[in-house]
Amino acid sequence: MSQIIRRLGASPRDRGSTNGGTCPDIFELADGSFAIIGTDVTDSLDSRLPADAARADYERIVVITRETLIRAKADIPEA
Repeated sequence: MSQIIRRLGASPRDRGSTNGGTCPDIFELADGSFAIIGTDVTDSLDSRLPADAARADYERIVVITRETLIRAKADIPEA
């Protein structure tokens, strides 16, 4: 598995999570991929995916907060 290079956006603590109860996060990996910590909502959203979307058995659908993604936007590379 690839190594974590950096966090994108503000840390959970910087976004107000002081108890560790809600800690969505985005990380860039050494191979150029991204790792997401979010709430697993696969069971509730899998059947609602658009017809042209699919997920492999080893993939999960996760949700992160809007704030997490917006605060990461400046750190997401253009290419």
